Amino acid sequence: MTDVTPDAFQYQKQKLIDIRHDLHRNPELGFEEQRTAQKIALELKSYGLEVHEKIGGTGVVGILKKGRGNQAIALRADMDALPIQETSSHEYCSTTKGRMHACGHDGHTAMLLGAAQFLSEKQNFNGTVVFIFQPNEENGLGAAAMVKDGIFEKFQIDEIYGLHNLPGAPLGEFSTRPGTICSSESLFEIAINARGGHSAMPQKGVDAILVGSEIVQALQSIVARKMDPGCGAVVSITEFITDGRRNVLPGSAILKGDVRARTPDDRGQIKAHMQRLLFGIAQGHDVEAKFNFNTEFIETINTVEQTQIALQAARRISDNVQGDREPMSFSEDFALFSQKKPGCFMLMGNGIEGTHGKPLHASDYDFNDDALTIGAAYWAQLVKTRLPE
Repeated sequence: MTDVTPDAFQYQKQKLIDIRHDLHRNPELGFEEQRTAQKIALELKSYGLEVHEKIGGTGVVGILKKGRGNQAIALRADMDALPIQETSSHEYCSTTKGRMHACGHDGHTAMLLGAAQFLSEKQNFNGTVVFIFQPNEENGLGAAAMVKDGIFEKFQIDEIYGLHNLPGAPLGEFSTRPGTICSSESLFEIAINARGGHSAMPQKGVDAILVGSEIVQALQSIVARKMDPGCGAVVSITEFITDGRRNVLPGSAILKGDVRARTPDDRGQIKAHMQRLLFGIAQGHDVEAKFNFNTEFIETINTVEQTQIALQAARRISDNVQGDREPMSFSEDFALFSQKKPGCFMLMGNGIEGTHGKPLHASDYDFNDDALTIGAAYWAQLVKTRLPE
């Protein structure tokens, strides 16, 4: 079997750069990706693919079938931007105030389009490839919208694959693992209803700041003392809001935060521990407390067989492949797709220097154009590996 290498994509590299830069200049938030979706659809149609638009709102699906094989695999790219003001200085900066591609979805989209063109023109395989361009990944709503819209009923999909750039990792590095690859994200809110009073007479009321502070301290003990030290869970308080004033002790407080977990069981344990600690402290101070815990992203879990297939494809185009990396603490909407179908989520190095090494969601982050042919080659090689002639 002849491998597909990044060199095979040199003929379209400038086109992929142009597509990426155009998307970068014109970022659109989740479920607002009208221009982006239209551009994707026009490109796919020009390659001769069967194209379906407005799947899950603004999602686009392209279908490419070759040979007589009855197996169908899906390749997914996300296409939404973030509500961040870009601070970069390159010539293709965002032209929309307060919007930018700070996570590389412009690059993800361009890479998958490059693979679609290459596979349609230059590569034979035996089966069906479903190209999924997903909206609203950042808010964890796009995959659910596409599932609700019947993506798995409308199109045959036997397994599904995702790819995300990773700044701080060397260009050309691929890494993933069987099992959990990305953590879940659960947002929580705690409302404390105490009894405010004069700051000079604290004994006359119940200070909501004092109660809230005890809760903050107690919640930090969950991961440190109640969970396996290697579980990788994180509990963070991100907001502490009260109605206090200069000389007024607050009678109410709201705590907001974020929980990351690598397994559904750990997630459930953390929630239970939080409830017990919260209501125990509230009862001790004779105040009311309300607790809301909402999981917006479930854990992204790779199946073993699909992970081995993805790694096999990656090793065909790179000599820097890690097959058992540590799970990531960030969350991914791809999780809902891989919950429904066997799949693998792969990470690809974006570079370690300059804007390419900046953290995801940083205002001066930028996707690495030199990664475009590498990612497109990975997708094409994956199809060649999974759907051989």
